[in-house]
Amino acid sequence: MTTMATHHGEVWVRDAASAASRDFDEFYAAAFTPLSLQLYAYLGDLGEAQALVQEAFCRAYARWDRISRYDEPVAWVRRVAWNLATSTFRRRRTALNFLRRQREEHAAGPDPDRVALTRALAVIPAQQRRGVVLHYMAQLPVAEIAAQEGVAEGTVKSWLSRGRAALAAQLKKEN
Repeated sequence: MTTMATHHGEVWVRDAASAASRDFDEFYAAAFTPLSLQLYAYLGDLGEAQALVQEAFCRAYARWDRISRYDEPVAWVRRVAWNLATSTFRRRRTALNFLRRQREEHAAGPDPDRVALTRALAVIPAQQRRGVVLHYMAQLPVAEIAAQEGVAEGTVKSWLSRGRAALAAQLKKEN
């Protein structure tokens, strides 16, 4: 439907589309702020709330010929905006949960005594080092070390005695 109006000699052509657009503009102006404030209360971010309400209105505009005939078009826009907000909230929560699982755990570095011991262990003979580590750090008994290494228990005791002496000498050098 096309109507013509004149104003001081100018002719304006108005059709149903421009009337519908004017109706939408009025609808938008009346409903945007209250819907934005509702979503702001839900999301805690005014900018994000306004963006989601804007998106809901864009979707309504694309269907305005149908939505404008609803008893309460604002209810449709509100539902779309809330659905968008809920999706955004879920995506954010999922991302945060993912990031929490990916968080690096930072452990304190070794203390100076540990560094000195590691350095001293590195320079003593391998069999003595293995005996000291298995007995004092892994807390294995002499009999189990002997069985694991395929040697007599006396040999393990000898490794431990010589290993302790070698470690003491190395640790004295560092101090």
